[in-house]
Amino acid sequence: MSTISLEMVRRLREITGAGVVDVKKALEEVNGDETKALDVLKKRGQAKALKKSEREAKEGIIASYVHSNARIGVLVKLLCETDFVARNESFLALGRDIAMHIAAMNPSVVAPEDVSLEVVERERAIWQEQLLAEKKPEAIRRTILLGKEKKFREEISLLAQPFVKDSSKTVGELLTEAVAKMGENIRVGGFVRFDL
Repeated sequence: MSTISLEMVRRLREITGAGVVDVKKALEEVNGDETKALDVLKKRGQAKALKKSEREAKEGIIASYVHSNARIGVLVKLLCETDFVARNESFLALGRDIAMHIAAMNPSVVAPEDVSLEVVERERAIWQEQLLAEKKPEAIRRTILLGKEKKFREEISLLAQPFVKDSSKTVGELLTEAVAKMGENIRVGGFVRFDL
């Protein structure tokens, strides 16, 4: 078994926000492999985030971002459970990062399920015409349409978009990490993007 150093525990705590005991247990489970321990902690963090998502988030902040050319601005409502977390510097930074992401990527809605049926139907009509022109069989067309709808919903939804500062995770995964780190339910309550 490999030796678990205090430095390893400290590094993983900084990344995940998990407690010392949790980090040590994760490292012991994977024989000191920091990468695998990080995966274990993320999975546990996501489990914690799912439990916390049922709790009411009625505190929070309005975060803002104005692009350097002063032609794009964003206001985003970021909610949490307590005013203690709302004043936390990590929470404030999360709000600014999400507002900046919205300015850069211009999502239409918060989550894929928020895309209106009207918008999806309009797009579906276009996709069906394209598939008919390509003379695809009916069964294949249905499968392709489902895939196109899923992709379309994700592309215009904030939580499903790859995070602009780290494309290895989505904005939704960024929120999940924040929930695990801060110990409260955190969610985006809405946003507005202005541009000239």
